[in-house]
Amino acid sequence: MTELAENTPEALDDALPLGPDSLVWKYFGENRMFLIGPRPAVLQNMLAELGQGVLDHSVFFSDTAARVKRSLPPIFMTVYGSEDDNRGTQVRDFHKEIKGDMPDGKRYHALDPETYYWAHATFVEQVLYFADTFVKRLTDAEKEQIYLESKTWYRRYGVSDRPMPDTYADFVQYWDRMMNEILVAHKTAQYGVGYVTKGFPRPKGVHPLAWKVIAPVFNPLAAFLTTGGMPPQARDMLNLPWSDRKEKAYQAFAAFWRSRPVNWLWDRLPMSLRYNKYAIQGYANA
Repeated sequence: MTELAENTPEALDDALPLGPDSLVWKYFGENRMFLIGPRPAVLQNMLAELGQGVLDHSVFFSDTAARVKRSLPPIFMTVYGSEDDNRGTQVRDFHKEIKGDMPDGKRYHALDPETYYWAHATFVEQVLYFADTFVKRLTDAEKEQIYLESKTWYRRYGVSDRPMPDTYADFVQYWDRMMNEILVAHKTAQYGVGYVTKGFPRPKGVHPLAWKVIAPVFNPLAAFLTTGGMPPQARDMLNLPWSDRKEKAYQAFAAFWRSRPVNWLWDRLPMSLRYNKYAIQGYANA
């Protein structure tokens, strides 16, 4: 059963606003975000109901790039829009007809509150993980701020916020329960990380000869970022190859990006290089 939210962000005082002073704005549209690999997408599809919805209704398997290109822009415009002008309800409405039957006969619907919130939770955790791993170690206050801003973000979708944890500490408990008790190695998630061991398929538009030159460099890097960027529980469930040596290399790689010289240089690059176009437009409008 689906539920629509009865409250608007402006009517509630348990959240923090989005905008140019928010940490969600600061980190979500950063171009360094590619360093975390496909972490949120894979984790989303490890919720059985969500993975089944993608399997039944999406072009994910036939044209992965097209799905990403269609899905992400309106989410960015939800975050970087204003309270009165954003794409939140449009994102919600994309999911109205995504429903069907699980293999055991149980019904699923993308707008089921628990299912829809899990998809959002992976984006919230994406911001937290990215910033803390590749930008700077976040303080407890910064983590709480990001989480409270994410509550405003979620309410822009106009769906029930019943499953949404109250505080960052509650969100951590929710996240741990999902990782340890709920998520599964759904075939959609397995497909999404298949290139870790099989190699990435040649993208459309790339000449076969060019891909022969690029692939030997690209595939190991993609596998490193994807596997290293997954939570250990998910890595184990999906049987992704990893080792202590690779973990040490990944942590050294992350520490390099967090280092003061790298951040000093990054902060002095033009905004057009540091942020995607949706973030740039949001800052310009604000």
